[in-house]
Amino acid sequence: MMAARLNAAAAALAVLAVLCWAAGSATALGMNWGTQATHPLPPKAVVQVLQDNGIKKVKLFDTDPAAMSALAGTGIEVMVAIPNNMLADLADDAGKAKDWVKRNVRRYDFDGGVTIKYVAVGNEPFLESYNGSFINVTFPALENIQNALNDAGIGDRIKATVPLNADVYNSPKNNQVPSAGRFRTDIAGLMTDIVKFLAKNGAPFTVNIYPFLSLYLNDNFPLDYAFFDGGATPVNDNGVLYTNVFDANFDTLVAALAAVGHGDLPVVVGEVGWPTDGDKHAKASYAQRFYAGLLKRLAANTGTPARPKQYTEVYLFGLVDEDAKSVAPGSFERHWGVLRYDGQPKFAMDMTGQGRNTMLVPAKGVKYLPRTWCALNPNAKDLGKLGANIDYACTFADCTPLGFGSTCNGMDVAGNASYAFNAYYQVQNQKDEACDFQGLALPTETDPSTATCNFTIQIQTGAAAAMAMASLGSRSAGAAALVLALLQLLVLW
Repeated sequence: MMAARLNAAAAALAVLAVLCWAAGSATALGMNWGTQATHPLPPKAVVQVLQDNGIKKVKLFDTDPAAMSALAGTGIEVMVAIPNNMLADLADDAGKAKDWVKRNVRRYDFDGGVTIKYVAVGNEPFLESYNGSFINVTFPALENIQNALNDAGIGDRIKATVPLNADVYNSPKNNQVPSAGRFRTDIAGLMTDIVKFLAKNGAPFTVNIYPFLSLYLNDNFPLDYAFFDGGATPVNDNGVLYTNVFDANFDTLVAALAAVGHGDLPVVVGEVGWPTDGDKHAKASYAQRFYAGLLKRLAANTGTPARPKQYTEVYLFGLVDEDAKSVAPGSFERHWGVLRYDGQPKFAMDMTGQGRNTMLVPAKGVKYLPRTWCALNPNAKDLGKLGANIDYACTFADCTPLGFGSTCNGMDVAGNASYAFNAYYQVQNQKDEACDFQGLALPTETDPSTATCNFTIQIQTGAAAAMAMASLGSRSAGAAALVLALLQLLVLW
């Protein structure tokens, strides 16, 4: 009897340990919620997914009213955002910054409203590919927004920050180690001013770190160094060994911060993740490996050599695939989600960091269009027009899975044409006229998918999807209605 009680007590302690570990990792873990999709999931479904998976922080790329309304009353901490194209106006006019804060922060800041923690001023505005477009407006916009938050009496708990790409710092070519990290020479003075302003206001430095891009941009980059499982040859930095590029990158930033007198400034990792399609290294197996290592480290508060055993606030990128994102950086841009376009998990992922073979909780209440695909007409005669029609379809739909190294690469001409035609057909909500292509295509109820290539059926959006999601909010419908009414009243108080 005593043995049974001891076993029960041990089991209870084990469960408690797991819950504490999970709670610790969830505290630091956030998720990016992007919405550049032709058929985005309903905001209520997305918020339910966050809650079902224990994700308590979310980073947005705007202040979309539907998303904000769905987040109201949930207690999920939110980083709202100002797009780059608004920076110039906010930099030039402090009054406009105050108005933005009034309409996009104070509007939602009430008991039962949205728990806003940060305002992201721009998104990677100093990317070298922008050719300096935002160099002169980012810092003034940051100052005006933070000052507006302070003037509104909420600057003590809502901080303005600038999510920056890791290309704002580097180590010199003759000393490629983290401890030699410095801010990029062309913006060193500007970065120093920004860092001092963040420190003065108790705001964090926000950086986006992507080990995947190290592989994508350099064919000679050692594969294992992009992951956390210790298979790579370490980089020796004066006796400190770096076994993965994430730690090396993060500590290069720490050194750059120290060089301008703020080595202790809190750092938020605004984006980190791994895509699952669109490149030879963008695959689900690599994403699963990457997240397993990252989440284990976060759960254990491993930290980095420069900041060992320290809490790090991290936002994974991203939650759901976005089939309308620009592919200028690469075809992988549309495949960063840990969930598919329809909210279904892609691979095993244990958010507690214990490495269990468990799947994320999928989106609930998602409704699909009818099970009808568009495929190449087997009786088509004039195949001379096939190339032009495929190009047309792929101009207005996502054909990135057909690229080299991607999941649908290697099909024959008929397979490629059918994939392109179906992608367009689904984007167009299966309209009859969207599956013709000058007589080259026909609708079919036979799934043309292969073992590796999924021909999608799109989800319902708009009014039909909203009705389908109604059941998700039944237990809090009254509260949601009240929140929406309050938001409408508070727009211009």
